Amino acid sequence: MGVTEKIKILILDDEKQFTEELNGFFHDSEYESFEDNTATEGKKVLANHVIDLLILDVRLPGVNGLDILKEVKVQYPGMEVIIISAHGDMDTVIKAMRLGAFDYLRKPFRYIDIQIAIERTQKYLQMQRKLKHMEERNSLISKNLEEKIDRQFIGISPQILAVFEQAITAAKYPDSNVLITGESGTGKENIARIIHYSSPRKEHVFCAVNSSAITESLLESEFFGHKKGSFTGAVTDKMGFFEVCHQGTLFLDEIADMPLSLQAKILRATEEKVVTRVGDTNQIRTDFRVISATNHDIDKRVDRKKFRLDLLHRLNTLHIHIPALRERPADIKPLLNHFVDSYAMRFNKPNLRVSKEAVDALMNYSFPGNVRELRNMVERAAILCTGNLLGINDFPVKPPKTTNSEESESSFNLKTNELNLIQKALKKAKYNHQAAADALGIHRDALSRKIAKYNINPAPEDN
Repeated sequence: MGVTEKIKILILDDEKQFTEELNGFFHDSEYESFEDNTATEGKKVLANHVIDLLILDVRLPGVNGLDILKEVKVQYPGMEVIIISAHGDMDTVIKAMRLGAFDYLRKPFRYIDIQIAIERTQKYLQMQRKLKHMEERNSLISKNLEEKIDRQFIGISPQILAVFEQAITAAKYPDSNVLITGESGTGKENIARIIHYSSPRKEHVFCAVNSSAITESLLESEFFGHKKGSFTGAVTDKMGFFEVCHQGTLFLDEIADMPLSLQAKILRATEEKVVTRVGDTNQIRTDFRVISATNHDIDKRVDRKKFRLDLLHRLNTLHIHIPALRERPADIKPLLNHFVDSYAMRFNKPNLRVSKEAVDALMNYSFPGNVRELRNMVERAAILCTGNLLGINDFPVKPPKTTNSEESESSFNLKTNELNLIQKALKKAKYNHQAAADALGIHRDALSRKIAKYNINPAPEDN
């Protein structure tokens, strides 16, 4: 960004910690930013400053964020608005876009997500055109973004460099579907986003859908939409994922877990680019690209008749496999250094560093949770450390001691015991999350968070 002109950003959210962290990121990114936690204070900033971009939470104390969106788009028509929410659904997204929002992000999101959103605004593009040394817009990422992008995919190993090359190639063919495979925690959605935002479809919607998270009774309605009155609860017309992603990208995560009953309809929609809403007879033409991902052996699913071979062929035009972190150990140290620097800045611990003993232990660790596990390890260590040096004891990577004693050191490890208890509860409940949560005496949402925290497979593994 030029030194004589900066984008001015107002962050309006009721969570003070969130606004402070995002405000700090913007200042480090050479933006001029303001933060407020109430609508009243936010309107004062708008009245006293020329704001280019408003980052607005849907839920604010005593007021609906969409009402503020409607108001500011009338008073400040040249201002861009990005809506954020931890509770949003597709109806909220659609309504926000109709009211003039430029983009919609669901919390929690990464800095790269907001950075990409900002770089797509007209104000940013106008200012970039004024810079004499602007990099080519069709490159994978701009120079400013490259300095801040999550380092899961910036390494020195030949394997990860090959993944980048494949992503760049895929971005050049915006009508070809892509299948991304790799273990949990390798960052399949990140690669999908890089492909989308590096392609000609980057100005349109990127919609990420967890194929295993939607209840089977709502699957058809969510993907294809429905007409008002088509079933109980259908109080208005609703666009499905395929319509919302017109000219954009639909990212289908955990594709191997999609019910067979829906797979045939997904196949037809991806082949014909025509959908029909539930309860309607009119066909709607839509143009979208599908990027799908799975951590399963999808060929084994096909052999077991759990996944359609014809759908696999349709989705697997281009295939990108992300190697596990243990298969590219050369990337461990660069990733470690990046995460330490990142959390040192975030937690205001500027002199944080890692001991050689800890580095050696991490280099020899298998990382079953991949890059996500490494990032979580560093975050935990940075939070709990009392000095500036992260030692071997700050990272839970030591091999368990061989002992017959019931009072072994590992028996007191809270993380290990909680992990084992959750796995046992899931297995006993036959992977029914509600039953497992009841057995553990916690809310289902809490169980879901712990499953994500420990990278537990939420469904039985293939044999």
